[in-house]
Amino acid sequence: MNPPHVLTMKDIARMLGVSVATVSRALQDSPSISKKRREEIQQFAREHNYFPNVIAEQLRNSRRSPVKMIGVIVPELVHYYFSAVLSGIEAAADLKGYRILVAQSKEQYDREVKICESFYHNKVCGIIVSQAKDTVQYEHFKKLEADGVPLVFYDRICPVLNASRVVVDDYMGALKAVSYLIERGCRRIAYYGTSHNMEIGKNRFNGYKDALYKNGLKFDESLVKMCDTRAEAENITPQMLRLENRPDAIFAVNDETAIGALYAAKHMGFNVPEDLSICGFTNDYGATACDPQLTTVEQRGIEVGREAVEILTGLVEGTLQRGKAEKRIVKTRLVVRGTTR
Repeated sequence: MNPPHVLTMKDIARMLGVSVATVSRALQDSPSISKKRREEIQQFAREHNYFPNVIAEQLRNSRRSPVKMIGVIVPELVHYYFSAVLSGIEAAADLKGYRILVAQSKEQYDREVKICESFYHNKVCGIIVSQAKDTVQYEHFKKLEADGVPLVFYDRICPVLNASRVVVDDYMGALKAVSYLIERGCRRIAYYGTSHNMEIGKNRFNGYKDALYKNGLKFDESLVKMCDTRAEAENITPQMLRLENRPDAIFAVNDETAIGALYAAKHMGFNVPEDLSICGFTNDYGATACDPQLTTVEQRGIEVGREAVEILTGLVEGTLQRGKAEKRIVKTRLVVRGTTR
């Protein structure tokens, strides 16, 4: 069954033998149209159940008065951190009179490109984005920047653009976490990380490595695994724990991965933290739902979202200079719980 036709101003103009501009002015009760003609067009619209397309009207007027709509790209909403960032964005945007339009890239480059194109065509006033894991080409971001669309990156930033950004202090968070593990007696600390094409992967890895060096421990490549999901951690951890010189601690790039390692270790009969200490990075709901509860680095996603909105609205409203990247760092903190000695 075909959907019913929705009456447009163009239809009204054709049926009444007038221009679309005349219909538009009449429906806005403009005095530039005679009272008789206004009433005739308004009555016709009422009788035919015409409803104006408010969004289309906003977009038509956007050159005169920009639509206060912020586009937000989230890699995946199922992750606590991204949901927390989104909550911060929504709250801050609402306070400033902006609305948000949210889309998930689902960690796919092609989907991310299409979302950027859609946001551009819908004339959002700016975009807050955390790029997908597999994004290694950046022409879609370069085009937005060239076309004057303000961009603010969070968490995962575009390495080829000197764009505004909000990040947590990934390096220092990792440095402090691994240093704490060493202070508690751990000497062979495995690192479960993510790709170094993303700044967060590079910075957390550097924090891990520097903590070893600063505490007089040698870096061992065999203890480093590209592993950033629970499923991967459940698969890799048994292999690591069967090594003759096995790790006595695992530092994971996120809580989901750390909990996967915890599950696998307990399933093999290891006691945590007596036999193996584990530390994550996020402080999501799962960190207190596991047994023992997870030691982790808190990212403060809500604050990241608020800062991103502050920057974007500043760029849109002119209180921040366009062309000059605004860079803000949100501090992390180590939350010590039961998975470390």
